[in-house]
Amino acid sequence: MIHSITSDLNSFKSLTFGQGLNIVLAEKGAEATDRQTRNGAGKSSFVELVHFIFGSNADKKSIFRSDTLIPHTFEIQAGIGGHVMTAARSGSKPSRIRIQGETAHWPIKPDLETKTGDLVLSQANWKLVLGALFFDLPTNEDARGRFGPTFRSMFPYFARRQNSGAFSHPTKNSEDQSSWNQQVGLSYLLGLDASISQQFQETRDQEKAMKELRKAAKQGSLGDFYGSSAQFRTRLTVAQGKADRLRQQIATFNVVPEYTALEKEASEITRAISTMNNDNLIDRDLILQLTKALESEEPPAISNVEKVYNEAGVVLPGTVGKRFEEVSAFHEAIVRNRKAHLTGEISSAEKRIEERNEERAELDRRRQEIMGILKSGGALDHYTKLQEELGRSEADVEALRQQLEIAERIESTQVQLDIERARLQQALQSDLHERSGIVEEAILVFENLSNALYEQAGNLEIGATDNGPTFDVTIDAQRSKGINNMQIFCFDLMLSELATKRGLGPGFLIHDSHLFDGVDERQVAKALQLGAEHAERVGFQYIVTMNSDALPQDGFHDDFDVWKHVNPTRLYDEEETGGLFGVRF
Repeated sequence: MIHSITSDLNSFKSLTFGQGLNIVLAEKGAEATDRQTRNGAGKSSFVELVHFIFGSNADKKSIFRSDTLIPHTFEIQAGIGGHVMTAARSGSKPSRIRIQGETAHWPIKPDLETKTGDLVLSQANWKLVLGALFFDLPTNEDARGRFGPTFRSMFPYFARRQNSGAFSHPTKNSEDQSSWNQQVGLSYLLGLDASISQQFQETRDQEKAMKELRKAAKQGSLGDFYGSSAQFRTRLTVAQGKADRLRQQIATFNVVPEYTALEKEASEITRAISTMNNDNLIDRDLILQLTKALESEEPPAISNVEKVYNEAGVVLPGTVGKRFEEVSAFHEAIVRNRKAHLTGEISSAEKRIEERNEERAELDRRRQEIMGILKSGGALDHYTKLQEELGRSEADVEALRQQLEIAERIESTQVQLDIERARLQQALQSDLHERSGIVEEAILVFENLSNALYEQAGNLEIGATDNGPTFDVTIDAQRSKGINNMQIFCFDLMLSELATKRGLGPGFLIHDSHLFDGVDERQVAKALQLGAEHAERVGFQYIVTMNSDALPQDGFHDDFDVWKHVNPTRLYDEEETGGLFGVRF
């Protein structure tokens, strides 16, 4: 229980609390005007203060980091771990918690601050200690698990905060509380197997990763790194075949020295042979022409020579002085000389062709020798390129092999996740069956509390689905904010009772005045009396903050005096100093 809350802020309204029901009232002073409201008296800030001292985050938006409050320390005296302890925290050093009291049995011992002589804990260790002392949680992160219950995930069920949207639904202690956090926390507090809910979240995390992969693949942002296993298997086989062929070529590759020079010589020989072939073709054509000319070269007939001779004598009388026989002999000599010349030209052409053929044969032999050398090996730079290509191919093979493994895992993961979900649902059903006594007790406690306020107002349902445990409160047809808030009231009392019986929880339950917004005065009276009776019977402290005009005047049993439970310290909003902190900020 909480014994007191104090501060070194002089204007702070110190509060002391007793066992059972404690009501902190915000009153409207006699001099207050109709325009003044008690919403700024500090009722919700009281809940924030409890959270602040019990390790909530204090970022720059926190009221305890405001210029007005940051220099001051706030201290709570409460029963922690079987001993009355005091814990103090300030906005100027929010990561430092000052401790006083018996800490020998704590799982994490405070450090001694040499300058002040105070025992101090870091905020992180303070939360671990509170988790161990209030909820029997392990301080080792590995033992808790990635999605295990924590002090800060369960404590808000015992002190709901309006600013966090904690009054929207009975089973949620804040508006942004995740489903897995709710499942794990409630399972643990009710005495169910919370590890099943943790495993469900592990499965959901894997499914989320799968979903992101599929989304990325659909949008094409993964490129060649995503595909079906069949596609990667085909690509891997082709790439492996290419790498094997390159490896075989390199294994049989013979590096030829002066490869480039030999390649150049072979090209020059080819050009020379081609030139010789062209020259031979020209000479053969010449021989053909000369042979035809030789065959057609004949001396003129005697009759023709005689006729010419006679005509020359007529045309050129007295000029022709040679004998006919001499003229005929001259013509025969000319023909002989012509034939001899043609025959000589033919012989020269044939000799040139023969010489070229001999040279060509020698060149062709050399070219065959060079080509044989080149065919048996290759140049060093070509060998180097082959090795580089083999390196790239082997890298492609390895990448495709990894991609194939990933694709196969991805394709099999969904099947495995479906199997895992079915297994977890079966385990959850078995857990609910084995712990049916706990489930039935929770249902009956909630039912009794609900029926004490309304006739058939609501039911608690705890079920097993393929998405984890469900904790639902069904509300009758008369839906209203007031009825919903009373379902939260019943749920919190039920949770506090079962947790207290199991030795869990902080030992107190705090309800902000917002819980009673829109609730009929008679139901408020029933709720306060029910809370007082329940807290006394089970053994926990019930603290309520509310406006004085919302405090019912009647509707209580004759033997119940509500004013005995009202805190002597009153909050006012008629002036600047009337609120909890006594200052405006």
